[in-house]
Amino acid sequence: MPDLAAPARAGQRVGTLAPPGAALPDFPWDLLAPYAERARAHPDGIVDLSIGTPVDPTPDVARNALSAAANAPGYPTTIGTPALREAVAGWLARRFGISGVDPATSVLPTVGSKELVALLPTLLGAPRGSRVLHPPLAYPTYDVGARLAGAVPEPCPDLGDVDPAGVSLLWLNSPSNPTGAVMRPEELRRAVEWGRANGVVVVSDECYLEFGWDAEPRSVLHPDVRNGSFDGVLTVHSLSKRSNLAGYRAGFVVGDPALVGALLEVRKHAGLIVPAPVQAAMTAALGDDAHVDEQRARYLDRRARLRPALEAAGFRIDASTAGLYLWASDGSDCWSAVARLAERGVLVAPGVFYGAAGAQHVRVALTATDERVDAAVERLAGSR
Repeated sequence: MPDLAAPARAGQRVGTLAPPGAALPDFPWDLLAPYAERARAHPDGIVDLSIGTPVDPTPDVARNALSAAANAPGYPTTIGTPALREAVAGWLARRFGISGVDPATSVLPTVGSKELVALLPTLLGAPRGSRVLHPPLAYPTYDVGARLAGAVPEPCPDLGDVDPAGVSLLWLNSPSNPTGAVMRPEELRRAVEWGRANGVVVVSDECYLEFGWDAEPRSVLHPDVRNGSFDGVLTVHSLSKRSNLAGYRAGFVVGDPALVGALLEVRKHAGLIVPAPVQAAMTAALGDDAHVDEQRARYLDRRARLRPALEAAGFRIDASTAGLYLWASDGSDCWSAVARLAERGVLVAPGVFYGAAGAQHVRVALTATDERVDAAVERLAGSR
């Protein structure tokens, strides 16, 4: 069996991205393989709380719409159907009080959200060598996207300490992946104002916006945040978790019409198009709140079981006021905690996958079946 407490080998980077300007980093999840192998050896099988892949059924409203649109011999439009763009604008207004979104100019479907995150600096023409700011604990694709564009990724703990020279793009993420932290409206507002004052595009990743637990997430497009204008601001959204459409690759971007228009022109040339049946499924899913409320209830119930079980096993839960993850620490190095839980058949993600500041945390996903969550709770009870 591999030494699960010491995963590093010669030439291997563990949870540390390559230096700015260097080649792309190792794919971090490959480093978790020996721990997954150990967890799978548990007599009752693995409880995988690492990646966060949806496990609940795709709602009938989306499946039926996909099936009805399956006869699609022609090419779909890159900009998306009018019905889809109107559904996005309606959803933003209905669920989050975001008014004034023009479906014709401010909405663009994407092939999931990850491809947009990875390609956005390139698609927007970020200059080579420019700086792309992102949270110090963050989805690794913000970093990768900057490198793909020849830009320099830069963790940004506090905008007040940042010299804006050479900055082309600022990433926000609320609710946060991995921590579940929620930015206050005044924090979002300051970021928008800073971006406009310095000619920096502000992009907010809001894929978990409908999953607020102890805090109510606010979109950067809310009128109180954007100060009446969409200028210089984009938001990224996904239907993967809220509608269990991860397998459909269904996402969209909303915001500044000039920026959306620029993205549209490049995407038309590149053939980055959401398939027509998927667009139909997205339209139906965005028009139906009932299945999202049901999914929220599932995740809330799993959170209510996993959190006290982790705490009883000696973990402290930090942030985690929203989103689909618990940001947990037992005070040890994250790889030691991963190894400890793998011995119990529970797989979690080491915090250093998301930045050096996560060295003593693990990310625990709520995306497991009720039966597997019950199994995790039982195993955690014997992990002290």
